[in-house]
Amino acid sequence: MAQLLIEGGSRLVGRVPISGSKNAVLPILAACLLTDEECRLKNVPRIEDVSTMTRLLEAMGVQIRWLDPQQLQVNAQRLLRSEVLAAMANRMRASFLLMGPLLARRGEARVAKPGGDDIGMRRVEQHLRGLRLMGARVELEDGEYVARADRLRGATIHLDMPTVTGTENLMMAAATADGITTIHNAAREPHVVDLAMFLGKMGARIHGIGSDILQIEGVPELSGATHRVIPDNIEAGTYAFAIAATGGEAVLEDVETADLRAMMLKLGEAGVEVEDQTHSLWVKGNSRLQPVDVTTWPHPGFPTDLQAPFVSLMTQAQGRCVVSEAVFENRFQHVPELRKLGADIYVEGRSAIVSGPSALHGAAVTVPDIRSGAALVVAALCAEGTTALDNIYHLDRGYQELVGKLEGLGAHVTRVDGEAGDVRPDLSRVVGD
Repeated sequence: MAQLLIEGGSRLVGRVPISGSKNAVLPILAACLLTDEECRLKNVPRIEDVSTMTRLLEAMGVQIRWLDPQQLQVNAQRLLRSEVLAAMANRMRASFLLMGPLLARRGEARVAKPGGDDIGMRRVEQHLRGLRLMGARVELEDGEYVARADRLRGATIHLDMPTVTGTENLMMAAATADGITTIHNAAREPHVVDLAMFLGKMGARIHGIGSDILQIEGVPELSGATHRVIPDNIEAGTYAFAIAATGGEAVLEDVETADLRAMMLKLGEAGVEVEDQTHSLWVKGNSRLQPVDVTTWPHPGFPTDLQAPFVSLMTQAQGRCVVSEAVFENRFQHVPELRKLGADIYVEGRSAIVSGPSALHGAAVTVPDIRSGAALVVAALCAEGTTALDNIYHLDRGYQELVGKLEGLGAHVTRVDGEAGDVRPDLSRVVGD
């Protein structure tokens, strides 16, 4: 298996481009099933999760072509099957996003229990309850959720929690349903908004975008559309924490700073200088980082996906802080691995208590999930000596050209064991514009 070797101790300096959002592009790819016309997606990140999703779509008869390294053409005119291949679906929770579009387009969907990172009980009951309210019959058969509906109809849905994938699934299902669907306590994350904007370009009628009450007026059919995926706010936050942890100074390029407010606020409290430069963000570290308490929360709160790398940043702060996880109940899998590097952290319930500054040292660690991997990278960059990261497939799932971007900032990073450095499109299928 591939391995990352990171030699710590170098300040990150320079400029780093931020890729398209993983969390936005996956539901947008699923939404392409709602039309038999061609869709073009720009600023698509070259990551393993995108590769998995496109293979899932191709297995259902969808035509996928890379027009250039970051632009996809998707044509679901020949949607041949309603079943999502379990072998691939089990690798990625976002595969469950295909439930709503398949049900809307074909009247049936068969989707395996979702896979992905083991970070807690990310149940799908709210998805299923909403679909049932819209007239679907949903059963669990041999490890697969099977949903059927002659025709979906509008409904009023109250979500117990503002579930991101639940909001996305129901919004897609409602786009062509009969009547009006109202979703109360809807998720407001930037990638939920981006999906709604894409659906709007396809002809969907969605009101309240960006609020916690969405009203979707169903239309008979949707058309193709061209859309540019928003920048990845989680990737941006990860690099910002890495720059701050190493005492560096760099500019994050191609970002949407409005989506980074909670992260920027916490960096400022820690004594890190940040400056909004209109679609870029300047970050300058501080040799005496201040400890900052944080609690993850649905948008516009502090993102749960940034909790792990923030913990790594706080290992370098001058004192004790408490990082609490209010979104998922099992999201401290990075802590045992960080302790191998010398971090002073212990977990109490849904909080991690971090005492710093810790003189981190290189060690062999294993990446348990995507965001824990980001935390280990941040910690390794400010550790003395070399850190070896195993199981880096998780990093491939969420971070485009990680090695190249870090090297561009002056880090010493090597990928070994003979596997390709970064996921790239199949260039044999690249065609002209």
